[in-house]
Amino acid sequence: MSHKKVVNIKTECFSTLNRRTFLKSVLAATVVPKAVGVSGNSRRVSPNEKINLACVGIAHQGRNMTRTFGNKDMTNIVALCDVDLGSPDTREILESYPDAKRFQDFRVMLDKMGNEIDGLIISTPDHSHFPIAMLAMSMGKHVFIEKPLANTFEETELMMAAERKYKVAAQMGNQGHSGNNYFQFESWTKEGIIKDVTKVTAFMNSRRVWHDWEIDGYPDYEEIPDTLDWDLWHATVKKRPYSSKLHPGNWRGWFRYGNGAFGDWGPHILDTIHRFCDLGLPTEIEAVKRDGPNPYIFPQASTIRFKFPARGSMPPVEITWYDGQENKPPLPDEFEGREVRNQGKIIYTKDLVFYGGTHGDIVRIIPEDRMREMASELPRFAGAAEHSDHYDNFLLAIKGQEECRSSLDISGPLCQVFCLGSIAQELGGTLIFDRETKKIKDNKIANDLLTGPSPRKDWQQYYKL
Repeated sequence: MSHKKVVNIKTECFSTLNRRTFLKSVLAATVVPKAVGVSGNSRRVSPNEKINLACVGIAHQGRNMTRTFGNKDMTNIVALCDVDLGSPDTREILESYPDAKRFQDFRVMLDKMGNEIDGLIISTPDHSHFPIAMLAMSMGKHVFIEKPLANTFEETELMMAAERKYKVAAQMGNQGHSGNNYFQFESWTKEGIIKDVTKVTAFMNSRRVWHDWEIDGYPDYEEIPDTLDWDLWHATVKKRPYSSKLHPGNWRGWFRYGNGAFGDWGPHILDTIHRFCDLGLPTEIEAVKRDGPNPYIFPQASTIRFKFPARGSMPPVEITWYDGQENKPPLPDEFEGREVRNQGKIIYTKDLVFYGGTHGDIVRIIPEDRMREMASELPRFAGAAEHSDHYDNFLLAIKGQEECRSSLDISGPLCQVFCLGSIAQELGGTLIFDRETKKIKDNKIANDLLTGPSPRKDWQQYYKL
């Protein structure tokens, strides 16, 4: 017996379902498991119960997420799902959780196990987050979604609405949002140490997989691995020939599948600035620099500038993003020659300059002499060790004991900033954005990209949930 047959012994194709009945129920948003109340709202797990989780996407980052949640005392991993089930990248997890039921199609999994699953851990490529999360939330399932939330502005908007409608716990996987930087930023903005921010420089200068690619179209056909459902991998997006430049793991550099370096690292670098400075959405996005612009993949290097308006007593803010190995940001005199990492941020206020890294790294006032002078004025804060981590925070939210720190109403507008940046990286020029109508002015092509290409025929229903 082939390995493929072994690992797929518990897997069924979506075509084996009563498709008409299932899709009718999806369109009516009435696919509600028995554990969910009549209203369709989510079920809160009691403090003494274990939370039954299904992991969708179990290779690469999905492998890390499955292990992380599987090692929590509060959880049971009851289902594993991956479009490339049985590939070398998934075997480790399959072997680690032999009792978990296995599926290649998330729709089949939710249809078969709806009554047994409390929440989903979604670690698939960016372009497929949306339909998985929308169907799960419509069924009252709590969702942990790796960053960024979706591949388009409109998909993110719909996901935020679904979180409100179905009253689920929903957390984006920007893990640093439960780290020391989060609690420091919360404290220092409340106490007025970080105030009157006027300018931010953010950067990610590490090599990316698409750097040095020479692309003039989607790649030619390669043989599809026998473990992979290539049609299902595309989810809502138009199906294209299989290529190892798309799967496994190389999808992030393509406009239609990922959000590039900005969407990958922005959630870890700009999250606390966006939240505690109440930035919301920008009014202007300018592609200042694009090296090797290409209609298919992200530039080899780019500089994108965002303008955010005044908010109450807070002044307007300009954020400039730099990516590309040699596209280094300008440094202020306050650096005094200190070493700069490949990822981080510089925050300029009317009185102070701060420098920070990524994820949970705390920010420091620069120069160091100024930090030492202000030491007695700086408020102490309870660090990450004294709070739930990002994963426990999600699990405790399912139990009704905490609120998700990176819920979609918070992480959604942040991700929409990345989507707007992606459009500027693709088209170039300057985009004028109306924060009230959430439309791009006087640029139909850019405005259409807020929604993106029409979804495939059998995937349109997820936009109606």
